[in-house]
Amino acid sequence: MSNNTLILGLQWGDEGKGKIVDALSQKADAVCRFQGGHNAGHTIKVKGQKTVLHLIPSGILHENTKCLIGNGVVLALDALEKEIINLQDKDISFVDRFYISSACSLILPSHISIDKARDKKESIGTTGRGIGPAYEDKIGRRAIRFGDLGNIDILKDKINTLVGYHNKLLENLYDEQPHKIDEVIEEISRYEYLYNEYCIDSQEIMHEWIKNNKSILFEGAQGTLLDIDHGTYPYVTSSSTTAGGVSTGLGIGPKFINKIIGISKAYATRVGEGPFLTELFDNHGKMLAKKGNEFGATTGRPRRCGWLDLVALKKAIFTNSVTDLCITKLDVLDEMETINVCIESKNSEPIYKKFPGWLSSTEGTTVYSELPENAKKYIEFIEDFTGCTATIVSTGPSRDQTILR
Repeated sequence: MSNNTLILGLQWGDEGKGKIVDALSQKADAVCRFQGGHNAGHTIKVKGQKTVLHLIPSGILHENTKCLIGNGVVLALDALEKEIINLQDKDISFVDRFYISSACSLILPSHISIDKARDKKESIGTTGRGIGPAYEDKIGRRAIRFGDLGNIDILKDKINTLVGYHNKLLENLYDEQPHKIDEVIEEISRYEYLYNEYCIDSQEIMHEWIKNNKSILFEGAQGTLLDIDHGTYPYVTSSSTTAGGVSTGLGIGPKFINKIIGISKAYATRVGEGPFLTELFDNHGKMLAKKGNEFGATTGRPRRCGWLDLVALKKAIFTNSVTDLCITKLDVLDEMETINVCIESKNSEPIYKKFPGWLSSTEGTTVYSELPENAKKYIEFIEDFTGCTATIVSTGPSRDQTILR
């Protein structure tokens, strides 16, 4: 029987999923993305070299691991091409190990224009990369799919219809300039070679892998609190970031998921607008931002920082049926004299439990028993409160700076 694991974020994204997927990919046959787009930013550090992945699954750095972009992902072809070229320049091969679902919806230049124009009025704090409008067209049954690149005549007709619709929105609703349809057709048609090299019926290959007992990692993007249904709506992303998104985003049933690893930082961060109960505006927040290098891997925007909210974390663990908790960036707290965690709220204000800091380095620790006693007490309180064991603790950005329990 295959051993398939889902890895997802339990906060607002940026939890360190890329590093954990990369670390576990060494023993996996395949890694699959199932939602989101190039608004994701998964950072992997190996032997001092940093790689940031936005669309391509984090298993790509392991030469024997196959990688699949599932139908739940929305594709920006220019971003995908750039990412492939950057990795190929590092001598990473894509031959017979990288696949893209024919059912992925495409992001057009007009999607990006709508996204940016809308955010000027609504101030949701999106990345402005066209993700939301692309998902809207998918739900509205107007989307252009990756598989449409296989028939240029059909592709041209679909672009003509969709961009014509977008232009009406841009001109009449947002008072913005329309796109020249011929230019969009020319730009998108240029990526026909990506279709020829990587397009596949993703459900067929998933069925083949499962039938042959392959070990598969399902890689989530963003985090639970950004889920379109279960996040801090309307300040959310436009896809299903929770465990349910795997089935719809890859076309497999939930019984094929054997383990669910939920990832949380030892504190909390958020990019963009929206509520953040435990946000810090004092020196503690500045210290977390500086020590944690809290800048978005995709946008470069500074992340808002705060204490860990255990109420939100416990809910996220329940929502996703998490079997294993992973705590990242424990080392960022090394210099804190006191550490707070939110255990409830009253009148929209957090109520904290205080912990003494450990004031010693945990960076690079790989054995749990070697952690400072106060660090272990902090982790064990999180486990007791949430009812979930932290089987993985990250103590630094590199692949080998990890505790496996």
